[in-house]
Amino acid sequence: MPMSDNPFGRVITAMVTPMHDDGSIDFDGLQRLAVHLADHGHDGLLVNGTTGESATTTDEEDYDAVAAVVEAVGDRVSVMAGCGTNDTEHSMRAAAAMVERGADTLLVVTPYYNKPTQHGIVEHFRMVAEAGGRPVMAYDIPGRTGTALSSDTIRRLGEIPGLRAVKDAKGDLFEASRLMAETDLLWFSGDDVLNLAFLALGATGIVSVVGHVAGDDYRAMIDAVDAGDLPRAREIHTRLIPAVDAIMHTSQGAIQIKAALKMQGLLGSDQLRMPLLQGPPEHLDRLREGLAAAGLA
Repeated sequence: MPMSDNPFGRVITAMVTPMHDDGSIDFDGLQRLAVHLADHGHDGLLVNGTTGESATTTDEEDYDAVAAVVEAVGDRVSVMAGCGTNDTEHSMRAAAAMVERGADTLLVVTPYYNKPTQHGIVEHFRMVAEAGGRPVMAYDIPGRTGTALSSDTIRRLGEIPGLRAVKDAKGDLFEASRLMAETDLLWFSGDDVLNLAFLALGATGIVSVVGHVAGDDYRAMIDAVDAGDLPRAREIHTRLIPAVDAIMHTSQGAIQIKAALKMQGLLGSDQLRMPLLQGPPEHLDRLREGLAAAGLA
């Protein structure tokens, strides 16, 4: 798919936010990580997503993170900025500020905690898309937000100018395939466990956590699916199972992937912000074993 038709990229990682041991953001480390990802299979990066601990970073930190990644790799990859909150006006301000700092596209999550009506959700997305003026990817993750995007709502989102894509972490593969067929929305796997399944059904790409350590593999998986070589794509998927399991199913994705990046020398610290805590030794042991088994150690 030409990038003119897809402004987001296809191999996208939801970047962690590197931190010093005192909890302050390591912007130099963020830029080094962005360069590493751009060197290894990525044509898109997401800044300030859930894996970036956006729930505990400040607005100014978020804006500075976007500017830092744009400065480091903005000429090489599409930079997407997470700007969605459960406050529409806050999200609108964040969208405009992140675009001002160079974001190419925006990720907007379903408003959480408030439990708005589906009509309210559509209007939220419409207002944020208008405020940002850049292509928007809607993030459907009811396990975190408490509210799923209904199929009718997704169809209505597809009518909003500028709302171009869905990041699907709902896991309903049949309904996803129906909506891919019925709308012009670009579809992205938002769950590393289902990356191959979504791609095989026609998804455009992935927004990954495991991509921090498996970017080249996911690029090869997408290339294999595009070429109709499903045995090769399955081979990659199967090899990565131990790593995906260790990162996504041991405790929490941001915790485990920061630990993995520190193990690989790509982060100086695996510091997180409360309430996230580094894992115990047994979690690290499982992570080492999973990475090794997947050929990523």
